[in-house]
Amino acid sequence: MAVSVDEAVSTGPAPDHTPSARRRSGRGRSVLEVALLTALAVVMLFPVLWMIETSIKDSRDVYAIPAKFFDFKVTLDHYRDVFVASDNGRQPVSVSFLNSVLVAGVSTVLATVLGVPAAWAYSRLAVKAKKDQLFFILSTRFMPPVVVVIPIFLMYREVDLTDTKIGLILIYTAFNVPFTIWMMKGFVDEVPAEYEDAAMLDGYTRFQAFRKFTLPLLVPGIAATAVFALIFSWNEFVFAIFLTNSDSVQTAPPAIAGLIGGTTTDWGLVAAASVVFALPVLVFAYLVRKHLIAGVTLGAVRR
Repeated sequence: MAVSVDEAVSTGPAPDHTPSARRRSGRGRSVLEVALLTALAVVMLFPVLWMIETSIKDSRDVYAIPAKFFDFKVTLDHYRDVFVASDNGRQPVSVSFLNSVLVAGVSTVLATVLGVPAAWAYSRLAVKAKKDQLFFILSTRFMPPVVVVIPIFLMYREVDLTDTKIGLILIYTAFNVPFTIWMMKGFVDEVPAEYEDAAMLDGYTRFQAFRKFTLPLLVPGIAATAVFALIFSWNEFVFAIFLTNSDSVQTAPPAIAGLIGGTTTDWGLVAAASVVFALPVLVFAYLVRKHLIAGVTLGAVRR
């Protein structure tokens, strides 16, 4: 009996759609994804791992050719040198770390204290030319710091703010406030204004309603914004190197950069200083990780 082409195709082996087959396919995709993500993580983290390894190598192993990846002598001398003055009179790099902690910490707090109420006002109140004002605030972050550092240096020199910690705190605060306003306005918009309206009907003032009902809901957003503001102040290099020149005021980025140069460079010391410099921000981000994740994802899902 003749069989048509369609019938022959239809009678061929059917694809396996059983649950076990789907599980095997899912496991195969999972293994492939894990392998690709692992390879990507190794590539991305290799410079960090190399920096950490260099910081604990003996100086002879640091300059060894070919490079030693595993068979090297472990030492903590480079970390000791970060906190101890050198024989040639160089002050310990840890002094610059303390300056960074002070400058970045105070500027982040000031930017948050000034930016959160401003963001709430732009979100809740009828401000004249609100969109124009917000665009002007955002435009202050369009230009890179190197474009405005010379005018700022000239102004600072006239008012004796060059080579001072308060000068760095003021300029970092000025650059972080626009970012804080824009970030926090989005978070305030996610909190229903009806909460404050109901509180004012119960006799609270507008400020009391904001402080008691809206502000606690903004903690995740404040934490996320503070982390990004802290990272900017902590890593900032251009203002720090142009507006300071003494070791007692200089922050960590230009201090670490100053270790590179001359006839020889102690790469072990540079690596150890870089590891110590990265730790405070990592610790701070870890401590506020729950609020940070909640703040970054706030408003991501809309019904």
